[in-house]
Amino acid sequence: MTVDDLVRTAGPAAAGPVRRLAAPLGVAVLALGATSVLAAVDPNVPGHYPTCPFLFLTGLYCPGCGSLRAIHALAHLDVVTAIERNPFTVLAVPLLAVAWVRWTRRRLTGRRPRTMLPAWAIWTLLAGVCAFWVLRNVPGFEWLAP
Repeated sequence: MTVDDLVRTAGPAAAGPVRRLAAPLGVAVLALGATSVLAAVDPNVPGHYPTCPFLFLTGLYCPGCGSLRAIHALAHLDVVTAIERNPFTVLAVPLLAVAWVRWTRRRLTGRRPRTMLPAWAIWTLLAGVCAFWVLRNVPGFEWLAP
């Protein structure tokens, strides 16, 4: 029996801590790298990043429009500007951080992964994204536009 067979049959608890944390650490490195690029290369300056394809084709804002500028503002600790660019992104960042911590803790302790959110929470999140998408394109809700 090889080490890989043992890990496959025994689960993450049988693997060493470095191997168990490889995926969460990889995600953290990618997230920090992307945030560093966004902090250094200002998305407010035209030509640095491609335009949103949905905005380009329809002239309407998608739920993600303004996210690059919001993360750029957050990287510079400018929360007010980040909220002005995309409030949904500002709400998502701490939730993603909590999910990452929970995932990392599970991987470190070797507990089996389980569903992070119940179905009702996922449907509520989807409804929230759809409502945000519609409202930011409705007259009177211009404050939601990036």
